[in-house]
Formats: sequence, C-alpha cells, structure tokens
Amino acid sequence: MKLRRRIKLTPTLTIVIGTFVLVTAALVLVVQVITSEKIVRTLGGTLVDIGMDALQNDFASQLDAIEAQAAFTAKAVIAGSVLIDDVEELSTFTYGALAGTPQASLLIVASNDGYAVQVDRGAGDGVIVPFRAPVAKLPNLAPQMEKARDATEGFWTPVQFVPGRSHSYVAYVTPIRDEDTFLGAVFVGVSLERLSIITKKVSTDDLTVFLTYGAGKLLAHPRLDEVEDQLSPNAPLIDMKSMPDTFLASHEDHEPQAAEDYHFSGEIDLLAGFDSDGSRRFVVYEDSGEKFGTLPIKIGAHFSANVLEQPLHLLTRSILIGLVLLGLSLVATGFLAHYIARPIKRAADGARSVARLDFDAVKPLPGSAVRELEDLANGFNAMLGGLSAFIRYVPKSLVNQLIREGRADAPPEERELAVLFTDIVGFTSLSETMTTGEIATFVNQHLSLIGAEIDAHQGTIDKYIGDSVMAFWGAPQRMDAPDIPAAEAAIGIARAIMADNEKRRKNCLPPVRIRIGLHRGPLVVGDIGAVGRVNYTVIGDTVNVASRLESLGRDVDPDAEVIILASGDIGAHLPSSIPFEPLGAHKVKGKDALVDVIRLKP
Repeated sequence: MKLRRRIKLTPTLTIVIGTFVLVTAALVLVVQVITSEKIVRTLGGTLVDIGMDALQNDFASQLDAIEAQAAFTAKAVIAGSVLIDDVEELSTFTYGALAGTPQASLLIVASNDGYAVQVDRGAGDGVIVPFRAPVAKLPNLAPQMEKARDATEGFWTPVQFVPGRSHSYVAYVTPIRDEDTFLGAVFVGVSLERLSIITKKVSTDDLTVFLTYGAGKLLAHPRLDEVEDQLSPNAPLIDMKSMPDTFLASHEDHEPQAAEDYHFSGEIDLLAGFDSDGSRRFVVYEDSGEKFGTLPIKIGAHFSANVLEQPLHLLTRSILIGLVLLGLSLVATGFLAHYIARPIKRAADGARSVARLDFDAVKPLPGSAVRELEDLANGFNAMLGGLSAFIRYVPKSLVNQLIREGRADAPPEERELAVLFTDIVGFTSLSETMTTGEIATFVNQHLSLIGAEIDAHQGTIDKYIGDSVMAFWGAPQRMDAPDIPAAEAAIGIARAIMADNEKRRKNCLPPVRIRIGLHRGPLVVGDIGAVGRVNYTVIGDTVNVASRLESLGRDVDPDAEVIILASGDIGAHLPSSIPFEPLGAHKVKGKDALVDVIRLKP
C-alpha cells in the first residue's frame, strides 16, 4: 500500500499565508512608490496631528517644569533650606533656581513682610542679578500676593503686561505656608516671547502652529515678535486681527468643517477660509482639557487646503487597489483556512458532545493529508472509542456530576435515598429452552427496557445481577424527594414490560413476569472498594429492605405479570397522581420489626 506524503501544518501555513501577504505588500508598495512623491507631501492629517501633539506635549512639559520649580522653592523655604528674610541667601537661591529652569522667564519670592526678591532672565537666555523691592512697588505682584494669602494651593495668573519689561507674562503662584502660617509666595513667570519660540520650533513651511488664550486672542505665534510692540497694560495679548498672519487675521470669516471626514484624532474643531492671495486653507483648534491646568488655552494650526484635499483621489485609488489585492489574498487564505478548520471544527463539536457524554452525536474524524490533522483525527477517534467503552461501565449521571464539579472521585457520604430492585419471575425455567446467545440477547433487551425508564427518571443504576437490576435515586444528584421519581420509574418499568409482553404474545413467546421492590432510607453512597478498584455504590439496611420487598411479591401475588411493592416510607411521600394500595404490615426476611407495605398500581 502506497503511503500518502504528509505535510506539516505550521510550516505550510507560514509559507502559504506568508507568500500571500508578501505578494500583497509588495504590490501595494509598488503602488505607493508610484504615488509617493505627491502623497508624502500631502499627508496633512498626520502632519497636523504630529505638530499639534508635539506642541501640546512640549508646552505642557514647560508648564509642569514651572509648577515643579515653584513648589520646590516653596518647600525649600518651609524646610528652612533657605531663609526667606535673608536677602543675600534668598537672592543666591532664586538665581540658581531660575538658571536651572530654562522654561521660566522670571522667578520672584515674596515674603509676608511686604518685600520680594526677584531674578529675571535677560536677552540671550542670560540671568539678571537678583534685586529686592517692596511688593507695593510691583503693581502686577500685589493683587496676586493677596490672592496667594487666601489660597491653599498653586494657581496660574491671567496674562499681564509688565511695563518695566515691555512684555506680557503668565505666572504660576505657589503660597508658602508653614502649617497655618502664611510666610509668602513664589512666582514663576514665562513670557509670551518664550512661548512663541516653542511654536516656531514646531511649525514648518506647510504648518503654522499657535496658541490661543480666550476668544480671538493669541498667547503664542511664530510671528508674535513682529507685533509685540502692540502689547500694553490694557492689551496684554495680541488680537488675531492685528497679526501679520493674514489668514488668522480673517478668522471671523472661517467656516466650520466636518473634522471626521479627514480622520483627525482627538477632539478638534476644523474650519476653512481663504488667505490674502485667495488660496483656501484649513485651521484646526484642539482643546487640551486639563493638560494646561486652569489656563484657557487652545492649540491651533493652519495649513493649505491642498494638504487634505489634493491626495484624496490618489489615496482612494491606492486603497481600492490594495483592497482588491488584499481581498484576493483573503479569499485564497479563506480556502486554506476552511480546509484546515473543517476537521478541527468537527473535533471541537465532537469534544463538546463528549463533554456531555452524548457519544451517539459524535462521528469519527476523517483522515487528512496534513500530518497534524491526521494525528488529531487518530487521537480523537481512539479517545472516542475508549470513552464509549468506558461509559458502559460507569453511571453516566455520576460522570456528568464529577465533570461539573471538577472532581475525579466521590468520597462516601450518608444521604436519604430511594432504592429499587427488579427480578424476573421464573427466569431459570424461561431460559431452559434458549441457547446461550439467545439468553444474552433476551437479558440485554430486558435490561435495556428497565434501564431506559431508570435513566428517564434520573435514577442511577448501581449494578446488574444476572437478570436483576438495582438502582437508586438521590445520588449523585441530590433530590428532596427521591421516592417520587423512583416510584414513577417503577410504574414506567411495569408499563414497558407489559407493552413488550403484548409483542411477545403476538410472536407466540411466553410473557415476562417481574417483581419490583422499593424502599427509602439512609444509606452510605460513594466510592466503595479497594485502592485500585472502586465502585460507586450504596451500602446500608435500606438496600436489604428493598430487596426483601421485591422477594415479598412472590407471596403477595405469585401469579401477577408485574407486581410493585414499596414500603410505607415510600407511600408517605407519594402524590395523589401515583395510586397505590395499602397491604398492611408484613414480616420480611432479616427484619425483626414488621414493615408497612403498599402496592403501586401501574
């Protein structure tokens, strides 16, 4: 017999799918190369996002550094590392603090006695020598000092024009408190000029980035230095209308656009307008939320409309080509995946049926040219055969219970159970005319009738004793009234035997007569046996009583086709839908006390 050549799953999938992806990526790359010159120059959305994110992160880091320096200086004073009333020591400290904070333009430490030590950064990022002055002579400082006196934490000041420096500043103020004592405040300020340097670094030839402060006012802009001479105490901020940036100067004429059409990230506002030369431009504004604290700052950027609009048809064409190629790859991959997944899916479905012990619903897996799938089929089919054989010797209800509970054993325990015994009347004489094979067929068919009724009423078959059956209710599943399903099963068995006897009579066969005994009581149930071999069974006197009741049927009605005798304990719990006849107290073998007996009517 010629053996089929097997292939391995992992390398096959790697080579085949990798080839499809490689070919697809290569073809898409060719398309991208053809259009790269125009597309790279017009990746507007990405360029805008990168520019704005860079500004946001850079500016936020500047503010964080300023806030951190203010807090550090305040803690140094509180800790006594620097004395607030020692002008020389405080001057040296503030000089060094400003030198180590390039983000800041000035640093002031004002004491509660009305004096402040100030150090300012000069041109070329130099640091001016500190000087001491009364707070009252610093008009921009006095109102913020009063606010700091009542504040419990740091805060940002509004933008203020400082006449002595002919420039506008925004400052972070941290009160200096030693417990409840107000010692003074730390002021760390940054000028609009320094903020504008940040926007100039982030902006490009295609993208102008800026910061707004409130409605229509600019906090920072790459060209702010061209109009900073317009700053004054009454106008600490530059109005957009006054900017040499003609596009921003006409901001009131800008029209809102649908930002989602251009796939911008974040919460932004998109507007469009026209420059002085009539060219169409876009402007975006992004609210940075709490990133800038309480400052009413928005990040803005404007750029040519061609950045977004020109590449749309080129990108669409590239996307369509890429989708077609990708679709072809996916179709081919789908065929391969279907071929591989079909036996795996069948194995998964079969495994779920095996978990439910529903072996009739499981079909053996077919062979496969893929080595791993062939091994899977062989292993699964071997497992199915072994479990199918195993389950014939173990109660299915017990196995299901152990699976649900995640256990591998059932330790013995005492429960209130109902026990049933059945036995064929005159089996020896009935089997004398049968061959060995006919006896086995007859017994198996008879026990199948009984077992089906026991299973239908959630009973557990303990054992087969020749042509007899012993079953119980209340384990492994717990039942509040195990005698009811046990009685119903007994009636079901009686009806099944009588129906089968009708068929036997038509075939000129003698009817089968059986006796059934039922009793309820305490029993020990669980794994009983030696270490290497156990049975899930019950032990206790209740078993003996049920067996004796079955034998008692021989004396009560020896000619009955089917007789069901149960103890009075069973009858006490039966509903009216299960009729029975009291037979009084009877003596049963092995019991000194009389047993109340009833006869169930099928």
